[in-house]
Amino acid sequence: MANALIKTDFNFKGQTNVYHGKVRDVYTINNDKLIMVATDRISAFDVILPKGIPYKGQILNQIAAKFLDATKDIVPNWKLATPDPMVTVGQKAEAFPVEMIIRGYLTGSSWRTYKSGAREICGVKIPEGMKEHQKFPKPIITPTTKAAEGHDEDISKEEILKRGLISPEDYAQIEEITYKLFERGTEIAAKRGLILVDTKYEFGKIDGKIVLIDEIHTPDSSRYFYSEGYEERFAKGEQQKQLSKEFVREWLMANGFQGKEGQKVPEMTDEIVAGISARYIELFENITGEKFQKADLSQDIAKRIETNINNYLA
Repeated sequence: MANALIKTDFNFKGQTNVYHGKVRDVYTINNDKLIMVATDRISAFDVILPKGIPYKGQILNQIAAKFLDATKDIVPNWKLATPDPMVTVGQKAEAFPVEMIIRGYLTGSSWRTYKSGAREICGVKIPEGMKEHQKFPKPIITPTTKAAEGHDEDISKEEILKRGLISPEDYAQIEEITYKLFERGTEIAAKRGLILVDTKYEFGKIDGKIVLIDEIHTPDSSRYFYSEGYEERFAKGEQQKQLSKEFVREWLMANGFQGKEGQKVPEMTDEIVAGISARYIELFENITGEKFQKADLSQDIAKRIETNINNYLA
């Protein structure tokens, strides 16, 4: 099996903090810069799976960097540089404690909520008589809180404002930016023969200005359908052909795992891992329209990253 980076333990000059997330390791330098390392860890149902997926970190990092560059006319973002295929360096922002999830279609968790009888999601009313994978009359925003640990919670705009999580002025601004980013993402996806179904954006402030932070339009933060055959499959009530991490969740569910207590992660054979890696490469090539250039995994990945970051910081 090819090499995969599942943990990092760097100590850079000026390092003031380190945070190990589910998938990314974030190093703070001099309290004003962030070094975000996209590892090859993979999570599903809020659980980190036992094996890393070769090239996954590189794929997520490079897609995010590409889309941050492609949307900076809409909103400035935190990114300064990508000194390594798996690393983005950016400015530290004061993050809003809310993720802006925007949905163009009734699918995934929104469909499960709807199917259970609910006709309102995060304070947004959903019309009667909708079917799975149906396009909404217009995209809807269904925010969640950002949990430091455990599950993010659905929350309405009204509740966000009532709890003072974000000021009304800032919320109005990030709401408008969210619609614009989704529109841009939808246009880019359409050129690739894809439908951007839903995604999430995170925002913060640098020097009092709102900026886009974290990743954008990656298969870990977004769901894509193939445009071709969408209408036929929808008309027949069939499942859509997806480009997202959903296939990993489906494999886990088929093997009796949904992250619930007492459940065990199924064995991740080399074949399963290689299959997931191949799917991520397919995702990259479809989403970007570019051939994926594999980084050399025969060398020590952590050493390469450390050298590239140190060179950048110097």
